[in-house]
Amino acid sequence: MTDVRVRFAPSPTGMFHVGSARAALFNWAVALRSGGRFILRVEDTDATRNRPEWTEGIISALDWIGINGTNPAFEGPYFQSAYEPQHREAVAKLLADGKAYYCDCTREQVQERTGSKDKGYDGHCRERGLSAGAVRFRTPDEGVTVVDDLVRGRVEFPNNAQEDFVIARSDGSPLYVLANAVDDITQAITHVARGEEHLPNAARQELLWPALGATPPVWAHLPVIVNEQRKKLSKRRDKVALEDYRQEGYLPEAMVNYLMLLGWGPGEDREIMPWSEMVPLFRLEDVNASNAFFDEKKLRAFNGEYIRALPLETFEERCAPYLDPSWDRELFSKVAALAQTRIAVLSEIRQNVDFLFLGEPVFDQASWDKAMKNSPVEILTDYLARLETVSWDPESLKEALEEVGAVHGLKLGKAQAPVRVAVTGRTVGLPLFESIEVLGRSRTQDRLRAALSRLNA
Repeated sequence: MTDVRVRFAPSPTGMFHVGSARAALFNWAVALRSGGRFILRVEDTDATRNRPEWTEGIISALDWIGINGTNPAFEGPYFQSAYEPQHREAVAKLLADGKAYYCDCTREQVQERTGSKDKGYDGHCRERGLSAGAVRFRTPDEGVTVVDDLVRGRVEFPNNAQEDFVIARSDGSPLYVLANAVDDITQAITHVARGEEHLPNAARQELLWPALGATPPVWAHLPVIVNEQRKKLSKRRDKVALEDYRQEGYLPEAMVNYLMLLGWGPGEDREIMPWSEMVPLFRLEDVNASNAFFDEKKLRAFNGEYIRALPLETFEERCAPYLDPSWDRELFSKVAALAQTRIAVLSEIRQNVDFLFLGEPVFDQASWDKAMKNSPVEILTDYLARLETVSWDPESLKEALEEVGAVHGLKLGKAQAPVRVAVTGRTVGLPLFESIEVLGRSRTQDRLRAALSRLNA
């Protein structure tokens, strides 16, 4: 199939929702698998959202997950506002063909006639022959409108339950439902894969496309993404901005892999799978209609897997934005391999290695209180003494602390806790003895002495 044209049409909102990223990836996979085109169209007709930096945010977010113009399958960005002349022409055509009409009813008047604020428009202006006002599309009175959906199957909408919906305001400006259909027709869109919340719009667009002389596209309405409470992800309650995950240090490869599994699976006994292997397997028909759970813990585990799979040099490069520019990169390189096995997101690198670059460690108070509560003075004092002559390698440093612990009736795990906090400031971090080796004899001794002074103060 070389004539497939899918479109991704986000509205600028100041943040890029992970659900939008999932929809974009599904569309991108369809375009690549079919040899078709991915059309990026920014829905910018809402003046309150028409801010250049927000549009740039969309483009940047898509680029981060690998959707950009470096691939010839990508087209855009196009802007919905540029198509306003076509929108107005479409409204005029529908009016001329008797498929739409003017209406001057207010909401209050409709409610007064129907006796309910919940009932839809009652068709009052259908035959009044008005020449001005808002424009409504004349929906059929009988039968059903069918949306044949690749994800949900056949979905029927009784026409007697569909009101004559507004397609243009009284000032002539088009509404989303009309503009969206016209843009899709203009750009020869063949497939529309978007969130489930747009399914009612599909019923209206199923009516609009034929009325405008075109064949509706293939529909696919993707499952809702929910949180732990199985509630729809909300920016007011949940962490949903792709930018936040990017800033925290999630890898785009891991994010792409995880998002692709929200409603779809490759049909193999594996989840960690590169994009290049997923594309040939992806079909909209295989997307599950059930809600998809966004499990941040699982995403974090995915990210850890991808971090550990990076070549060491690449890992160091990816960590660079999270390190202080003044820190010695050669010194960081000595512990990079150790850190790579222990962090799940790149932003965690700083707290794991900062002890190497600071004059004194940043003490985590909870770690200090926990490690120093059982009178560790003897442990620190005796270990400090042993460090004067011990061979400076991880195994010798470990044996020395084991021996000190044995003298005081402590196993290594108990004995090393106060030493770790004294040296690194935290109870959790890189392997202790490898860290001490890189820190060096003099600096390690200085930190043990400083911890003893603090304990004795």
